[in-house]
Amino acid sequence: MAGYSDVPRPFFVLAPMDDVTDTVFRRIVADTAAPDLYFTEFVNVDGLQSEGRGRVIKKLQFTAAERPLIAQIWGKNPENFYTTAQQLVEMGFAGIDINMGCPEKTVVKNGTCSALINNRQLAGEMIKATQAGAGGKLPVSVKTRLGFNEIDYTWHEFLLGHKLDMLTIHGRTRSEMSEVPAYWDSIGQVRELRDQLAPQTLIVGNGDVLSRQQGVELAATYKLDGIMIGRGIFQDPYVFATNSPWTSKQPVDRLKLYEKHIRLFAETWQNGERRVPTLNRFCKVYVSGFDGAKELREQLMAAASTDELLSLLQPAILRASALSFSV
Repeated sequence: MAGYSDVPRPFFVLAPMDDVTDTVFRRIVADTAAPDLYFTEFVNVDGLQSEGRGRVIKKLQFTAAERPLIAQIWGKNPENFYTTAQQLVEMGFAGIDINMGCPEKTVVKNGTCSALINNRQLAGEMIKATQAGAGGKLPVSVKTRLGFNEIDYTWHEFLLGHKLDMLTIHGRTRSEMSEVPAYWDSIGQVRELRDQLAPQTLIVGNGDVLSRQQGVELAATYKLDGIMIGRGIFQDPYVFATNSPWTSKQPVDRLKLYEKHIRLFAETWQNGERRVPTLNRFCKVYVSGFDGAKELREQLMAAASTDELLSLLQPAILRASALSFSV
């Protein structure tokens, strides 16, 4: 894929997750065990090209530590895909990905994301508009699912007919949400279609990957170019490491990493661009596996400011440090 000639095979990708993979968390991941590619959160092109641009643009904030970074966009108006793609070229992103897989009820009801599986004319217009806006200066890709209510390879045949640079397949249908194990055999079927129809398109698999070694094995089994990891990062911030040290980390080390996350959040979003409860979803990543973890999590998740979070966390770090030292 243009722009990724130096990326190893299989390459590993941090999945786009709304209110999760912002510039703060991407920097935390970069400092623990970096993936080969990063994705932004979901960025709505219709909001970006409206009076509400200021509320959306924060999702495109990034630093050099988070490269190469792919901007993931979604929306409904092809003209806004075109304009946004032009702007992303100028902003220094490494690629543009179109979200055609999010199964969330409100976006589907609005006819966007995974709803596009059933509206291929609009899906095609979005892809063509994005490619035109990118003007060959950035690779354009799509992330999608195996189908809407059932697996439907005609959808992937359709996408592969659009000369995409990369196609990421989440191994479930929209209706299955994340409630069943990912169908990796079906992801492999899409790769076989790629071999026949669009050899230039990279195929990335996504779903239930909890370690780099598991990803390496899946890529080898199904002959995939890359592996995307999403929820696995919540179980192990070092999930992209060849040999993750996370299970051997002491509670004090885990709490200090959360403290680092909070301080970086406070430094980055000084004007309230992000709500503090955004940090709540990370709490269990760092605060678990030791006596009193549940009670501490409950206190942290009720905090209303980063100062309050730190005031709760610092005594816990001191206690954990003393316990670690005594052991």
